[in-house]
Amino acid sequence: MSVFHDAERRLWLLRTPHSSYALRLDDGDCPRAVHWGAPLTLEQAAEIVAPAPRDISSFHGGPSDPELPAQTGASFGPASLQVRFADGAGGVEWRFDGHEIDGGHLRLRLADRHYPLAITLHYRVREDSDVIERWTELSHTGQGEPIEVQRCDSASWSPPRGTRLSHVVGAWSAENQLVREELPVGETVLTSRRGATSHQANPWLMLDDGTATEEQGEVWSAALAWSGSWRITVQRTPFDGVVFTGGAGHEGLRTHLGPGETWTSPVFSGLYGTAGFGGVSHAWHAHVLEHVLPHPQELRPIVYNSWEATWFDVNVDGQLALAKLAASAGAELFVLDDGWFGARVNDWAGLGDWTVNRDRFPQGLGQLIEGVHAYGMRFGLWVEPEMVNPDSDLYRAHPDWVIHMPNRTRTTMRNQLVLNFGRPDVAAWAHEWLDRLVSEHEIDFLKWDFNRSFTEGGWPDSGDPDRLWDAHVRNLYALLDRLRADHPHLRIEGCSGGGGRVDLGMLARVDEVWTSDNTDAVDRVSIQHGFTQVYPVRAMAAWVTDSPNPLTRRLVPLRFRFHVAMAGVLALGGNLTRWSQEELAEAADLVAQYRLIRPVVQHGVVHRLTPPDAPVVGVQYSLGEQVVVFAYRVNTRFGHAPWPLRLRGLDPEARYRDDDTGAEHSGAVLLAHGLPLDRLPRGDYASLVVRLTRM
Repeated sequence: MSVFHDAERRLWLLRTPHSSYALRLDDGDCPRAVHWGAPLTLEQAAEIVAPAPRDISSFHGGPSDPELPAQTGASFGPASLQVRFADGAGGVEWRFDGHEIDGGHLRLRLADRHYPLAITLHYRVREDSDVIERWTELSHTGQGEPIEVQRCDSASWSPPRGTRLSHVVGAWSAENQLVREELPVGETVLTSRRGATSHQANPWLMLDDGTATEEQGEVWSAALAWSGSWRITVQRTPFDGVVFTGGAGHEGLRTHLGPGETWTSPVFSGLYGTAGFGGVSHAWHAHVLEHVLPHPQELRPIVYNSWEATWFDVNVDGQLALAKLAASAGAELFVLDDGWFGARVNDWAGLGDWTVNRDRFPQGLGQLIEGVHAYGMRFGLWVEPEMVNPDSDLYRAHPDWVIHMPNRTRTTMRNQLVLNFGRPDVAAWAHEWLDRLVSEHEIDFLKWDFNRSFTEGGWPDSGDPDRLWDAHVRNLYALLDRLRADHPHLRIEGCSGGGGRVDLGMLARVDEVWTSDNTDAVDRVSIQHGFTQVYPVRAMAAWVTDSPNPLTRRLVPLRFRFHVAMAGVLALGGNLTRWSQEELAEAADLVAQYRLIRPVVQHGVVHRLTPPDAPVVGVQYSLGEQVVVFAYRVNTRFGHAPWPLRLRGLDPEARYRDDDTGAEHSGAVLLAHGLPLDRLPRGDYASLVVRLTRM
C-alpha cells in the first residue's frame, strides 16, 4: 500500500520507494502541504501537523502552502485556481466532500461552499517510481450560468527549501541551455505563450539549497506533461519560503465551464531525490521509460533523413540514390522529408495538400518504397498536419479552418498558418488523410513536424475563443492516440522546428523527438546535456550531417560528428552523394560501432561526468556489465594534457576490461582517479569512445 489516511487528523500520506508526500485539511477544509521529502510513516507525518502560525502583521498573510491556492483568504502568493462566478464573486471557499484511495491513486473531493463548483485533486504514486503525479479536475455541478475559469493549474508544490533554480532556456537551434541561478525574492515565471512547449523554455524545474552537485544533495523537481502554452510560477518569500505552481495556458486566457461540464488539467509531476542532479535525472529517465514512452524497450533504428541532402529538390531517382548510399552506411530506416506532396517545391505553397506530387514521383510513393525495402531498410515520411500555406487548395477551400481573429491580419510565419485542431472537422480531416496515407503505403515511420507558433490565437464563432489553446492540444493528442491504435506498427518522431515541442505529454505519444535543427556537433554537446536533465537518451534523436555544417558553417571531422551523435539515437542526415569513399567507409565502421553500444546508450543509465564547457567533456552510460564512455575535446591548449575522467556508478571491488585494447582497470581507481585518456587524439575536435566490460 502506498497511500495512507489518518481520518482523525484529516491527514494523507503518499509513499514512493525513496520519498514521501503528506497533506492535510485545515479547519476551513483547505488542503495544505505538510511534507515533501524523505520517507516518513503516517505517524511520523502526524507530528508535523501543527496550528497555522500566528500572523506577524496584518500585511503578512497566512500560510502559503495550500495544495491549490485560490483567490480567497489572506494568501497573497501566485494563485493556482482563479474562477469568476456569474454574480462577480471569485475564488473558492472550500468544503471537503470525501476522498477515494484506489491503489496508488488518491482522489480528494472538494467543492465550493456557495457555488456549483466541484474540485477534485488527484495524486498518483507507483511502486517502482519516485515520481508523484498530480492533476486537478473542475466540474460545474449546477444548472445556472457558466463559470469563468481564468486559471487552473495542475498543482502547487511547496518544497521545504530551495534558493537555487535550475531550468533550461534557448531559442530555435539553441535549445536546452542549462541555467542554474539563485532564485530571487519575488516571483519567477517560466512560460510559453506560443501554443507549443517552445524552444525558449521547457516546462520543468529543479530546486535545491545551493549546495547540490551532480552526485550529492537534496533536489526537488517537477515536470509538466503538456504540449501547448504553459506557465510555471516560482515564489520565494523574504523569509526563504518557496512555493511553485504550474499548468496549461499562459496569462490572460479565459474559458468557461458550462453546467454539467468537467475540465481536467494535464499532469504536473514532482520528484524528490537526495543523490544530486544526476540522481534526479536518473529517476526521471526511469519513470519516462517505464510509464511514459509508448515502446520503451525497443531499440531505436538508425535513420537516414534526406532533408539536408536535397532540401525541397526531391524526386524518385535522387531519393533512391541516397537510399543506396544510406543502406551501405548501415542505415535501417529511410525517411523522405519535405517536398513530396502537392505543389510543395519550396516553403511558399502546397502545405495542406497531402497528395503525392506526380511530377516528382510519377508512380506515386510505391516505387521509392519498394526500392528502400530492396536495400533492406524500412520507410518513413515527413508530415506537418497542423499547418497550411495560404497558397494551397486546402486554404482556398477552407480559409476559416486556420487559427485567426476577426478583423485581424493573419500573420504568416515560414509562409504558413496554423490549422485549428480544436475544430472537430479539422481534426477529423487530418485523421482521414493520415490514416489513408499509412494504410495505402508501407509506411513504418512518420516525422511529425510543427514549424511555427500561434498568432492571432482566436476561434471566431466558437462562443469561447480562448478554448482554442486547450482544445488544439487535446485533439492533437487524441489524433496521435487513434492513429497509433489503428496502426500498431507505426512509429512517430515528434518535431517542432527541432526541439520546440518536447515534454512529457508529447513523449507519451511519440517514440523519439527531434532534439534540435542545429546538427553542429559542438553545439549539440550542450543541447544534449540540457536535454538529459529530465528526458531520457532513448528519446533523443541526433544526426550526423555535412561539414561545413549547414547552419553554423563549422568544419568538424566526421569522427567527432559521429561520436557526439552516438551519445543519443544515432541518425544520418548529410548529402551522402558528396561524401568521399573514405568518408562512406568510415561512416559504415562508426555505424557498426554504434550497433555494438546501442543497447547501453539507449537503455543504460547516463552519467554526465563534466559540464558541457569542460576542457574535455565526458558522458558515461552503464547497463549491466557494460560501460560506454564518450570524451570530447573541442580546443587544444598547449601544455594541458587531458585529465582522466572520473567514472561513476561502478563496483569499486570489480575490474573492468577495455574491449578495444584489452587493458584492465580497477573499479576503485576509475572512480577515484579516473579513466586515462591517452587514446584521445591530439588536436582540436578530438573524440574517443571507450567500451568497458565488468570482469
